[in-house]
This record gives sequence, C-alpha cells and structure tokens, in this order.
Amino acid sequence: MATAIIMPKAGMTVESCIIGKWHKNVGDQVTKDELLFDYETDKATFECEAGVSGTLLAVFYHNGDEVACLKTVAVVGNVGEDISEFIPQDPVDTQNKAEEAPQTHINTVLNLTSVQEGEALLISPRAKQLATTMKIPLSSLSPSGPQGRIIERDIIAYSLKEKGGSGIGGRHLKAEDSSGINNAEYEEEQPSQLRKLIAQTMFSSLSEMAQLTHHHSCDASQILDLRKSFKASAKPELQQISLNDMVMFAVAATLMNYPYLNATFIQGVIRKYHHVNLAMAVDSQRGLLVPVITAADKLCLADLAIKTKELASLARLGSINPDLLQGGSFTVSNLGAYGVEMFTPIINPPQVAILGVCTISPRVKNSLADLEVYPALGLSLTYDHRVVDGALASRFLQELSQYISNFKDNFHNEGENYGE
Repeated sequence: MATAIIMPKAGMTVESCIIGKWHKNVGDQVTKDELLFDYETDKATFECEAGVSGTLLAVFYHNGDEVACLKTVAVVGNVGEDISEFIPQDPVDTQNKAEEAPQTHINTVLNLTSVQEGEALLISPRAKQLATTMKIPLSSLSPSGPQGRIIERDIIAYSLKEKGGSGIGGRHLKAEDSSGINNAEYEEEQPSQLRKLIAQTMFSSLSEMAQLTHHHSCDASQILDLRKSFKASAKPELQQISLNDMVMFAVAATLMNYPYLNATFIQGVIRKYHHVNLAMAVDSQRGLLVPVITAADKLCLADLAIKTKELASLARLGSINPDLLQGGSFTVSNLGAYGVEMFTPIINPPQVAILGVCTISPRVKNSLADLEVYPALGLSLTYDHRVVDGALASRFLQELSQYISNFKDNFHNEGENYGE
C-alpha cells in the first residue's frame, strides 16, 4: 500500500522547511529506518526517515525547495501502485530546482527535451539554458548527474574540451594547468539559508535601530578564583561551571533591576519581561545560532551551567528544536576565547540590547600601597537608543561590573553556597 511521506513539523513555531539533500532516488528500495532526506529550518537541520518499507515511487520536491510542514513530499509503496491521490495540487516548478535534485517518474517534475525523433534527454533547466546560449548540441553531451541527467558542469566540460579551456564569452574556465596546480582566480558558492537569514537580520538591525555601544571592564579576580575552586571540587555539577556561566548568572541577576534593557521593541511598543529569557550566541557548523534559557534569573548557578552546556551542544550539532531559539529578551555574545579585547555586538531584534563579553587582560590600578596589576574582564554593551538612554545603559554596566567583581558575596547572597 502506498504511503505519503510528509514534511515533518520541526517545532511549534515552524510553518515550512527547506529540503537539504535527498539520500534516495526514485526507484530505490527503502526500509522504515532508512534516511530519506535532510531538511532544515532557518536555524537547524534535521533528518527524515522513511517510516515504512518499500520502493520510493515519487519525489515531488527537490534539494533547496521550501515545503509547508505536513505536506506530502514523496511516496513509498509497491511498484505499479496508483499514487495520483498523493500528487500535490500545486505542480512543481522545474525552473527553480537544484542541479543535483533526484528525479521522479511524475512527468511534471522531469525536464525532457527531444533530441531526435523517438529519443528524449533528461537535462536540468539551467544546463539547457546554458547549452542554448553556447549553441552546444545536446546529443553531444555526456551526462554526469543523477539518473543520467545532464547538468551545468557537463556543458562546461564540453566547452573546455572543444575550445581548449576557453569557456563562455572567451573567459578562461580551465581549473588546472598541465602541472595540476589550481589556477582559478576565485570560487563562488551560494550562501546557506541560515547565512541569508543572518545577513537579513543583521542588516535590518543596523538600519532600523539607533544602536550605540559602551565599553566597560571589571575585576575578574573573584570569578577566576572561584573557577579554580570549582575545578578542584569533587562535585561534577561544580566542575562544569565556566567563567561564561558566572557572567551570564550575573547578567540575569542584574537585569532584574533594569526592565527597559530586559525588553523587546515591536511596532512602537516596549515589552518589558518579568523574567530574563537569556539568549546566548553559539558558533555552530551552520552559522550563528542563539538558543534561549527561559527564566534564567530563577536558576541557580549550577543549573544555569547545565542548561548552557545542553543548549550549546544541541546548537553546535545543528539539531536544536527551533522553539528553543525563540523568545529571548536579552543576548550575551562571548568572544573572549578568541582574544577579542572589545567589539560592537549587533542587537538581535526585536530585543533592545546585547552584551559582548571580551577577553581577560592585565591592567593596572592604584591601591593604597602601590600600583596593582589585576585581571580585567572587558564588557561591551550595545543598546537601542530609541528605548534606552546612555545613562541607564551606563548604570547597568556599572552594576553588572560590581556584581562580577564581588561575585562570591553576590551569589552567596542569592542563596548559592557550594562550600568552596
């Protein structure tokens, strides 16, 4: 019996997903546990298994297609079964398909070009257009795509062979010389969906907000000493606490006194949150992801550390639920591990502020006896001047710095006592 394979819903807030790569072609035998295709939201990548065993009878969408959640993308069943009831109402536009998309036996998905009477050639739309532009006879081409499909690289390969390395418009397309050394001047690639989203979000953030950054520093002596004591502790929940966890703990506590910084600004309305939904920037394989720790101000230091590790791990693996990337009220971005002394973080809209955490550097201060060298932690706060004034932002930085500089006393006062 034929079974529809639908686009999974990757989170309550997700309406559609993009097919990343098909791992099976039409006609392949599949088992219920086999991977059919990868799919992605604008934040994370997931895998879809067949769920049933049989033959992959049809594929209605290809690599790079955006498909509404719960919509049929393919059919698995027995060869010869009627699958007309599963065909999507909106026919696939072959002009927008990826070069390497697997074929399906549904005629609307194939691009069949008549070469000679009684013959047909499978060719991608982009390759066909390029061949027409270059006046290359299709019957002379050697297909290298899936299922014997002619793709763009086949056109270029033919052109290089026939013209000795001179390609479109006389441009030199030869990638290597006789010595095997790569002579290409550059290479091009299409940005990923996540990269496109980051570009759009960051551009909108800078163009629509009145952003200003204040740079500050604080004494990191206490958090460094505390980190050493945690590392030496016999308790696993203490050993995992990092300097960044302590900074985030201090941020969550301090923000409770600054509701206009723990806020969003949407269509002229300021939304001040009763708890700190603390977002943290994570460098993943797919790009920048920002998971959110909900009500971080209610967590003890050990629990906060556990949550940061859990969310960061999911983000780096690219398998984080998109719902965990929503609802942040303030963001922390830490570049201290890269030796950055100060930077200008860009606000993640619709939030109104973001804190950049910088590296720890030796600085000198006056003491009663003499000059004293101390480890200074750099902090960079960017805020939206439409919502927050400079004095308020400065007071927040000053209070946060005092909290970190006196971290032992502050977090003990919050009910934290780990017996270090």
